[in-house]
Amino acid sequence: MARLDERCPQCRRRLFFTRFDARFRMPDRTERTCFSVPAGLCRDCEELYLEPGLVDLLNLAAGRCVFAIESDSVMRARATSAAD
Repeated sequence: MARLDERCPQCRRRLFFTRFDARFRMPDRTERTCFSVPAGLCRDCEELYLEPGLVDLLNLAAGRCVFAIESDSVMRARATSAAD
């Protein structure tokens, strides 16, 4: 993920970059779940930021993120590294 701006556009605090499993609510009230999406999270504003190109690719421009959690694949990789 290109980190053009590593700070939150609202509060200017540093974003936490990792991969997230996230759910997006669309205008028609359907929901889309995306797994292991690279993104930046502002822990203070509780906002998730995806690169604009990724938003277009996943067709999420009209959606709103309603849930995000650090991806299980990231957690497993950390656990494996810690065990080594």
